[in-house]
Amino acid sequence: MNTEVDRTKLPIIANEEVPRGCGRPLRRCTRCGLPETYETIEFDENGVCNVCRQQEFKQGKIDWAARKAEFGELVEQYRGKHEYDVIIPFSGGKDSTFTLYHMVKEYRVKPLVVQFNHGFMRPNLLANNERTFKRLGVDVLTFTPNWRVVRRVMLEALIRKGDFCWHCHTGIFSYPMHVALKYQTPFILWGEPSSEYTAYYDYRENEIEEVDETRFNRFVNLGITAEDMAGMIRGDFSFDPRDLAPFTYPPIRELKKLRYRSVCLGSYMPWDVKSQSKLIQDELGWKGDQVEGMPWEEYPYEKIECHLQGVRDYIKFLKRGYSRVSQMVALDLRNGRISKEHAAELVKKFEGKKPPSLALFLDYLAISEDEFNKIVLQTVVPPHKPEFSTIDEADKTWDYDRWYRETQPLR
Repeated sequence: MNTEVDRTKLPIIANEEVPRGCGRPLRRCTRCGLPETYETIEFDENGVCNVCRQQEFKQGKIDWAARKAEFGELVEQYRGKHEYDVIIPFSGGKDSTFTLYHMVKEYRVKPLVVQFNHGFMRPNLLANNERTFKRLGVDVLTFTPNWRVVRRVMLEALIRKGDFCWHCHTGIFSYPMHVALKYQTPFILWGEPSSEYTAYYDYRENEIEEVDETRFNRFVNLGITAEDMAGMIRGDFSFDPRDLAPFTYPPIRELKKLRYRSVCLGSYMPWDVKSQSKLIQDELGWKGDQVEGMPWEEYPYEKIECHLQGVRDYIKFLKRGYSRVSQMVALDLRNGRISKEHAAELVKKFEGKKPPSLALFLDYLAISEDEFNKIVLQTVVPPHKPEFSTIDEADKTWDYDRWYRETQPLR
């Protein structure tokens, strides 16, 4: 193994044997099936989770006509007063693509599209992006952070939080705010609100979810600031502290001076991934893709942006006993689009398989699979216990052989 990382920092478990058994059965929502290990979940006296209850509120209690009128006023407040009417952070996935399409076609704004390239964009996504930008006729700013720094902070975040996506979480939500200041454009518009999937914010609060520093620190940055990360990796890694600037949140005084507003389009219209995905397919030629461990026929639109998505979902399964398959069937169950029987079949068939991309990921971080397992085991959420001996391999995707291979040591 070729690495100069201090291996004494890797976690050690007392028993070198991987824990066996699955613990007690997880308590699950009686309606959508999400388990008790799901982030922010709570159950009421009927065994229904809070995410299901807030979706009921979304579907029956929010005055969406009034929200739309409020949004129209917000757009007009910023139209024509700055170099751009709005900044739209853009991954190229279904939600940001729909947001960009909707704003250009329905509101005729002049946007600046800001894309944070996390380093794992897939060929089909890049083709989608080029097609979308040309058909809509928009200005695009793309930023890619230092790959050497990305590799090192991925390892640190994995060790400390069991989540290697720190650079992606923070960069996607902080870098566009820096761009807003540079271009003096105060209106920043995101896609779906977090209330679609979690209860960090709740539709039942009937308030607009502000995508601000409070939200950033509440659940985006894993509780690790860029300053924290600099301290964590200093000493065993040679880097320029300025390389972490894109992952910092801009000074709030500067944003307030700009009189910024950073919100989700999904706070002003009922978000519907299936209908919106079909719309961008029809209007922009946007194409879905196969994702490791996901049912292709049912969810060709879900998380196609990153070739490490399979690893992220696999870690979630090891830590919490569910992955994105459960999340997506839960969403469909809430919307009455799938039977419980079919949902269970999809979970049984696809969930929890080891992705082929894990091998690439281990090379990126210069660790072994045993070391990876030990790291993840430190963050398992009780009462779940992973059973490694029962895990099967997921199929390779069509573009697997085109993904980047790392041959350099981590230094």
